[in-house]
Amino acid sequence: MAHDHHDTHHRQDAGHGHGHGHGHGHSHGHGHGHGQGHDHDHTDLDWAEMAPVLEAQAELYTPLYRQAMTWLAREVTEPGLVVDVGSGPGVVSCLFADTFPGARVLAVDGAEPLLERARDRAARLGAADRFGTLAGDLPGVLGELEYPADLMWASQSLHHLGDQRAAVAALAGHLAPGGTLAVLEGGLPARFLPRDIGIGRPGLQARMHALEEDSFAEMRANTPGSVAETEDWPAMLTAAGLEHTGTRSFLLDLPAPLSDEARAYVTTALSRLRDRIGDGLDATDRDTLDRLLDPADEASAHRRTDVFVLVAHTVYTAVRPA
Repeated sequence: MAHDHHDTHHRQDAGHGHGHGHGHGHSHGHGHGHGQGHDHDHTDLDWAEMAPVLEAQAELYTPLYRQAMTWLAREVTEPGLVVDVGSGPGVVSCLFADTFPGARVLAVDGAEPLLERARDRAARLGAADRFGTLAGDLPGVLGELEYPADLMWASQSLHHLGDQRAAVAALAGHLAPGGTLAVLEGGLPARFLPRDIGIGRPGLQARMHALEEDSFAEMRANTPGSVAETEDWPAMLTAAGLEHTGTRSFLLDLPAPLSDEARAYVTTALSRLRDRIGDGLDATDRDTLDRLLDPADEASAHRRTDVFVLVAHTVYTAVRPA
């Protein structure tokens, strides 16, 4: 495969397709509609600036991704080419390189600054000789693949594309016969706080999740070429001519007290949520969120002992008939 940074000259336009962690989200880093934490106003994001946040988030979610890979490794034996569609800074791409030591891994994304990080990471991990990147808008850029993929992974990247059904079909068209497409979408929103945090009105995070859903719906509606679609992923995979082989959810369970890294993720996610949906909260909830974000406040997420991370991501797999 000739695709590496020497022969890739694409640049992103809208920065679609970063889906890792704050999840995802994508991220895009932080607190998106399903708690994966993507920033959904990503037309003018500075990816170089966002990269460390996305990278830290994906690293925090590594236990979840490792569980998913253990499951995938039972479904997919010795793939020759693994393609990470919407790879972001390549944390997960590099986990694939580790999981499948015989595979070549290609990280595909709209943002070149993130792919630069992916290449650096692969080099640090000793996988540079079988690691490539491809920059450009999804899904069209996949037309540049030299070989069909044995395993294609799309984590929280499809929901950034206007026509998700057409995108699934496009990805399916780049699978080798017998190849597997794994789509990570949905699951459960990330929980960070108990129902009653001792300040404000109990249930703050549930009310924030409702606003996140509205924000996510608005992001979808405003995505260029947006097509309303029932988010029945097995049905979309089947419509693309694939055979749906499995659905499984994976848990990230980081109980209190959190590590410094996990706490930083929570405070960043809450801060980005404040920016995105804070105006939709009533005055009481907004005051509570402001206290949670004030490092000087004993009740803040920076200092309290009861902050945790609990999130589930769902992966759907499907195989192209041989």
